[in-house]
Amino acid sequence: MLFNSINFAVFLPIVFLLYWFVTKGNLRLQNILLLVSSYFFYACWDWRFLFLLIFSTSLDYFTGIKIHDAPIQKKKIFWLWLSICVNLGFLGVFKYYNFFAASFADGLSLLGFKINLWSIQVILPVGISFYTFHGLSYVIDLYKNRIKPERDFVNYSVFVGFFPLLVAGPIERATHLLPQIIRKREFDYSKAVDGLRQILWGLFKKVVIADNCAEYANRIFNHSADYSGSTLVLGAIFFTFQIYCDFSGYSDIAIGTAKLFGIDLLRNFAFPYFSRDIAEFWRRWHISLSSWFRDYLYIPLGGSRGGIWMKIRNTFIIFLVSGFWHGANWTFIVWGLLNALYIMPSIIFNTNRKNLDIVAKGKSLPTLKEFLSMGITFGLTVFAWIFFRANNLTHAIGYISEIFSSSLFTIPHGIGLTLPVVSLIVLFFIIEWHGREQQYAIAYLGVRWYKPVRWVMYYVIILVIHNFAGSEHQFIYFQF
Repeated sequence: MLFNSINFAVFLPIVFLLYWFVTKGNLRLQNILLLVSSYFFYACWDWRFLFLLIFSTSLDYFTGIKIHDAPIQKKKIFWLWLSICVNLGFLGVFKYYNFFAASFADGLSLLGFKINLWSIQVILPVGISFYTFHGLSYVIDLYKNRIKPERDFVNYSVFVGFFPLLVAGPIERATHLLPQIIRKREFDYSKAVDGLRQILWGLFKKVVIADNCAEYANRIFNHSADYSGSTLVLGAIFFTFQIYCDFSGYSDIAIGTAKLFGIDLLRNFAFPYFSRDIAEFWRRWHISLSSWFRDYLYIPLGGSRGGIWMKIRNTFIIFLVSGFWHGANWTFIVWGLLNALYIMPSIIFNTNRKNLDIVAKGKSLPTLKEFLSMGITFGLTVFAWIFFRANNLTHAIGYISEIFSSSLFTIPHGIGLTLPVVSLIVLFFIIEWHGREQQYAIAYLGVRWYKPVRWVMYYVIILVIHNFAGSEHQFIYFQF
């Protein structure tokens, strides 16, 4: 079930009404309702993979208790690694088996050996990368004695499968979400209104900006040989806006939806395209994943405690794994390694925590230095996204080669770009800049306006969403 679908527009109000008015504030009934609703939400995509979600949930629930109750360290380690290996095993089979098999066969062919390896003809279960990481963080935190095991299976299942975050995050931590699930929740009108406002902005980003940018990005990337270098640059920029508005739009809808049920989810984006260096970009982009890798991989590897070579090694490992997490394609690995190279100067010269504040905080415009820093960071990010979007490395290299040809200095043409689309993208950029100090761009936009004027703004946004809503486009991160 897609957030930007009629089905979800019917599903959400029904669950909301049952949750607050039928359960009568009974926490047990509320959690049961959330679990049933979440499993129905997931089953609407493909009910067969619901059993995989339930198995993964049951595995981590059971091993979590075993880890806590084990009398000796050796048994704790056994149950921990059982959970890790089984979870990553399923992820590896469904997501990476064909990639490894094809890469192995290609490697042998270079040595003169021809083999045909068996491949798996199965679609990737939606959300498997996300709910797998939910479970892994839970058992690791238990092993590290950061939390106590949740012995109520319903409560734990809601933590893993809560429908707003189930298929594309944010990647939650048991330390943050579980206490909210087991605590009595009261309806908060102001939080619900804030949630609706965030949902509205998320839909605007997805339906109006991302889907329109996708139309042009797909046209250019899918027929890149037919376009000039200047047009290919435009295609990369369109994809840059598409992936941000698509994924951050999903996160806004997920976080806003959770607020309707009295639950706060982790923030996932903090206006990353206003970053002044790559280190700041990665503190603001897909925050829940970046912090997950930091806490469960980078720090256990030694983090920044060792010498410079250890920091360099650990940074490359993190970005390599991050690229691989996104998909079984060499393009994602190159994308990850390219970002590792981008961030190397700040690691070597220890300036990676230089820009921790909000750019131009309390000001209308950035300084010239800030503007140039943002421009350079944005340009590097756009270049890296070419690898992320390309079909394969050959496609990416050909795309980039044409950009750096003489056709770069021609006028972009042949994509049918319209003035309304350009105007909406510019308006979106202005609103994002204006609201960069908030949790999301329109969090406080118009709150001090005369009420009828504020409602006019909401109705205009709804009208624009309605006018641009066409077919239901799947969110990009569903494939990861």
